[in-house]
Amino acid sequence: MGDDIWVKRASWRGPAADSHGDGYGPLPDKPKQIGGSNGTANGGVKDNGSEDSVNLKKKITLVNGICLIVGNIIGSGIFVSPKGVLVEVGSVGLSLVIWAACGAFSVVGALCYAELGTSIPKSGASYAYILEAFGPLLAFLRLWVSVLIIEPTSQAVIALTFAQYLIQPFFPTCEAPNAAVRLLATVCVAIITFVNCAYVRWGTRVQDLFTYAKLVALVVIIITGLVHMGYGEVAPFQNSFEGTTANVGGIALALYSGLFAYAGWDTLNYATEELRDPYRNLPRAIWISLPIVSVIYILTNISYYTILTTTEVLNSDAVAVSFANRSLGVMAWCIPIAVAMSTFGGLNASIFAAARLFFVGAREGHLPDLLAMVHITRYTPVPAVLFNGFMAICYLTSDDVFTLINYYSFMYWLTVGLSVAALLWLRYKRPDMHRPIKVNLFFPISFLIACVFLVVVPFYSDTVNSLIGTGIAATGLPVYYVGIYMKKKPAWLTRFVDTVTRACQKVMMSILPDPDVQQQMIEEAD
Repeated sequence: MGDDIWVKRASWRGPAADSHGDGYGPLPDKPKQIGGSNGTANGGVKDNGSEDSVNLKKKITLVNGICLIVGNIIGSGIFVSPKGVLVEVGSVGLSLVIWAACGAFSVVGALCYAELGTSIPKSGASYAYILEAFGPLLAFLRLWVSVLIIEPTSQAVIALTFAQYLIQPFFPTCEAPNAAVRLLATVCVAIITFVNCAYVRWGTRVQDLFTYAKLVALVVIIITGLVHMGYGEVAPFQNSFEGTTANVGGIALALYSGLFAYAGWDTLNYATEELRDPYRNLPRAIWISLPIVSVIYILTNISYYTILTTTEVLNSDAVAVSFANRSLGVMAWCIPIAVAMSTFGGLNASIFAAARLFFVGAREGHLPDLLAMVHITRYTPVPAVLFNGFMAICYLTSDDVFTLINYYSFMYWLTVGLSVAALLWLRYKRPDMHRPIKVNLFFPISFLIACVFLVVVPFYSDTVNSLIGTGIAATGLPVYYVGIYMKKKPAWLTRFVDTVTRACQKVMMSILPDPDVQQQMIEEAD
């Protein structure tokens, strides 16, 4: 490696061209022609899905995109968050209002991201948009909190929920051992990490399958609840606002739990460069997915409250299992299995997206080069996927799921708010920028105001967790100075990162992609 370990470099290095056999020599200056005999496809642009270049490929179709979004949104949240919402608002009526408001809020955010994703057709979602609008410092801090909080905590929550649901039927009369739950969650993360290292197509096929499974499970819950309502079991809705809290901080935390269940509507923005025809398929996938999820979520909560009392919901760590035990009789075992499959699919989508974020961050020079490398035959970002899996497993040492959600939500909505602020800033600074989709300014402005509320209010209602999250974000400032801003690195740091990168590259059989072909993939939609 060169002396400047953390800064994006123009050279393309890898094992294919190393005459000494150490796996780290420079590749040829000019890559092979790609895209067939004439080198073009899709209207004269080179087909970057060719097997002749080591890059991420455009393998994601519209259906894959819809399944990624739906699969990531419907992960563990709808099976965990009903308790988190109800405990903060105190009544069935207001909890349903919160769920509907969270759905509408997510639709508005998705509309803003549709404009951003088609105007800035780069993978990385909010990181790419903040980088484009506000420069490297804020973009790095967004990436830093993703590495330390956002991605690993959300994946830890999903994995723990998967393990809880899968193991609960074996302990019908007592709580499952905590060590067994965490061990099973770790195995789940390891399996999905392997799948996403193997092939992109494996990851999308797993996602499609488990998305269909989770939709079937939720439809069963909804139909069961509606049947009971048809028999006149509507008592929970007659005085539905009784016991409602007037605490603004509690309502904010309820919104956190509800929005956690909707988190994932930006999943496809993390892999824009791997999406076929992103100008058409990105907004289509968003517009199809969000209404489906919103309707399913509201009907699922209605079904929960039809069968279970508020006390039963508050006392249950697995609301869907309690629902099944009360309503499905001998077939109650189906719901825990279906929920486990649902959370497995949600975790797969989350790991898929997070690996792309780390890959893009490394490509921009904000993370070590190793994370920007691609396997030489499987064309997957193996180092980034493995790093993401390691971070998620580290967070599995935490037992309190709702504390993790609060850490996650505070930092997540801060970065989403910055992304929407980037949309408004680019509207002002670059009015002539090509925008295939241009939303009414009412949507980004109202969404940004709501994000400010979600970030500011917890400082009053949950001061300690908010300060911890802010402190973790602030730790990125010295890292940015040493790793990126300071051009002359300490010699020991250079040697250390160089040694680790070389060793890991050989083990993972990965090289830096051709930057020219990567740029073509970004520009293909232009």
